[in-house]
Amino acid sequence: MIDDFLLRILLAAVGIAVAAAPLGCLMIWRRMAFFGEATAHSALLGVAFALAFALPMTVMVLLAALIMSLGVARLTGRGDSADAALGVMSHGALALGLLAISALPGARIDLTSFLMGDILAVSWWDLALIWTAATLILLVGFMFRKPVVLASLDRDLARAANVDPKQIDIAIFAALALFVAVGLKIVGVLLIAAMLVIPAAAARPLATSPVNMALVAIVIATASSVSGVAVSWIFDTATGPTMASMAFAFFALSRVVQR
Repeated sequence: MIDDFLLRILLAAVGIAVAAAPLGCLMIWRRMAFFGEATAHSALLGVAFALAFALPMTVMVLLAALIMSLGVARLTGRGDSADAALGVMSHGALALGLLAISALPGARIDLTSFLMGDILAVSWWDLALIWTAATLILLVGFMFRKPVVLASLDRDLARAANVDPKQIDIAIFAALALFVAVGLKIVGVLLIAAMLVIPAAAARPLATSPVNMALVAIVIATASSVSGVAVSWIFDTATGPTMASMAFAFFALSRVVQR
């Protein structure tokens, strides 16, 4: 028998894994592995606005992450290199977010829970939100898998096939912003990028096609999350970093298997 507390943690971890893996594959295909990190850093600005004006935190984080995603896309589209745009926006958003939170009058805030996550505090309402987002990301991704993969791998070929890459970009940015909004409480700002990129990178040498890579990434992300929760439960370690560490262990194992 699994008690209610542990069941909530496991379901939250698996929900984050299911949502993160296919998005991570898209980031790798587009050679924008740090895009998730830049979007995650913007979440602190959403947290600051939510606390300052007593607004729903998930909504404000979602809005801030979406604005960040579109801002990076705008800079890249105007000629700035992707790595420069990501670096500027990522660290700028992180600095502004930390500054805004520290400047809130009379607010006593544990920044560690936002930076590293606090999966132990997850509620059934949080679970419903996480699994709604994960289901939506998977469902839309599966229904439009061909144009999404095509636009991610070859934009010119996508246009030849009457697929508008800009529309696909907006959909991906919205999905990433949604993931950041629901994943902030679980793995935190600093580890969201790890759960996005590491399972997808681990799946790459084991996959035979783009869709197969996404499925393998989901399996690896889920295994990382469940094993991370188990190790954290047994050895009393921080759950978010333990999940990311297990994902790194699976990445190392995939390279051994590849050899």
